[in-house]
Amino acid sequence: MDSASAPDTHIRNAVKTVLSATTVTGDPTLNSTGTTSEAEPEGSGTGVRPARALARLSLLCVAGGVAAVAAGAGQWLFLLLGLAGFALAGAGIWWALAHRGVTRLLGALLAVAAPIGVLVLYAASGLWVVAVAALASWTVALACARSALRRLRKPRGMRSRSTRAPRRAVLIMNPRSGGGKVGEHGLVERAEKLGARVILLDLDADPDPVALARQAVAEGADLLGVAGGDGTQALVAQVAVEHGLPFMVVTAGTRNHFAMDLGLDREDPARSLDALTDGVELRVDLGEVGGLPFVNTASFGAYAEIVQSPEYRDAKASTALDQLPDLLAGAAGAPLTARADEEPLEEPQALLVSNNPYVRADPLGGGRRPRLDTGTLGVIGVKVGGAAQAAEVALLGERASGITSLTCRRVVIESDEERIPVAVDGEALTLPTPVVCTVRPGVLRVRVPKHRPGAPYVAPSVDWRRIVRLAFAKTPGPHKKNQTPGDKHQTPGDKHQTPIDKNQEHSDD
Repeated sequence: MDSASAPDTHIRNAVKTVLSATTVTGDPTLNSTGTTSEAEPEGSGTGVRPARALARLSLLCVAGGVAAVAAGAGQWLFLLLGLAGFALAGAGIWWALAHRGVTRLLGALLAVAAPIGVLVLYAASGLWVVAVAALASWTVALACARSALRRLRKPRGMRSRSTRAPRRAVLIMNPRSGGGKVGEHGLVERAEKLGARVILLDLDADPDPVALARQAVAEGADLLGVAGGDGTQALVAQVAVEHGLPFMVVTAGTRNHFAMDLGLDREDPARSLDALTDGVELRVDLGEVGGLPFVNTASFGAYAEIVQSPEYRDAKASTALDQLPDLLAGAAGAPLTARADEEPLEEPQALLVSNNPYVRADPLGGGRRPRLDTGTLGVIGVKVGGAAQAAEVALLGERASGITSLTCRRVVIESDEERIPVAVDGEALTLPTPVVCTVRPGVLRVRVPKHRPGAPYVAPSVDWRRIVRLAFAKTPGPHKKNQTPGDKHQTPGDKHQTPIDKNQEHSDD
């Protein structure tokens, strides 16, 4: 092949890569059976050329979208009106959440009417074709940019190791968890058939999972497991850590957040039981908040205040809408200050501390953690002071000034109140101040099935400056071992830091 045709070949390959990347069945997974479908940074090897072609195609699509908008006189005005529509929608959402009565109603109407108005404006002016063309170009540009960054730095799952199967496994099961999944999937009978002893919680008697786990250890258990919510999992996991025993998760909870990031099958809880006979072991971190363990998150501020309400479990949405105006305005709830290592966070309205960082800043903790063994905490702080900042969040997302995202190893939360509400893995607690959050690296031995589906890989936010450098530089630039796609590596405490990858090894299960 001659040199003139080489760029065309790379562009064609780039297009094929984008098409395959947008297919659901082709999405890479993490922490699944064997290695992930992603590879390590390839420096100047074969991965850089298609990545550079994707970056160039991405910029070409951006230019195409701009050209479509600039094709007719006055169309830049309509583009600005479209952006204004998104900003108004964000402001409307703020008014709907932060106010009551007529203002809330008007905010909700604005949040719905603004984007609809933009669409109607485009249609009435005959520019809808241009708008669709520009939107399509920018969508493809974003897909190309993500694919380019994935090819440069592709994540690996956590390393696993083979261990002997347990002989005296004890599983604690909550019969009501997840709407009754324990009974629905016959987990008690299946577990006992595989040789495990099952302790079924009697919820009417207010059982203590920690006491039951310790009693099981005293009676010779060599593995502790839980079929239940993340809060119960954290408590029993702490007992397993104390005694150096492996821990097992059965996906019988409602959200199964911890299980999801471990790569377990959340649709069929019975598959989790395969770990009893054909399993491997992962070493993961365990978070602590005020001396209590957590496997997912500890939340402070608005969310923690809301879950304290007795009405929350039965009417989550209405309870949140009723309390949010006072919480966001500062009329209710304890004002907080926090320090993540040496980085201060002044009076966040909501603060989420996670056991290992999320790929993207999600204040509700609904994102993905590609690894649970980095030895760091993720911190996401939210401070939105009005409609203008809400509009900024609508336009910029996690890069808005009201969103702080960083990693650290220690967080201290202080308040003028002696005790503050904390939601620990979704459980409502109050803890004495100051509240200290830390992480215990690699202390939890988690036994998982050798054959498991894994968790979908969620790409980080696109850094367009890096895309430009990749497209035009001879090399993709310095890419340190601990750098994730889209952001340069930063020390703990820096804003918008992405997760730190330690022990970069292929999973060998």
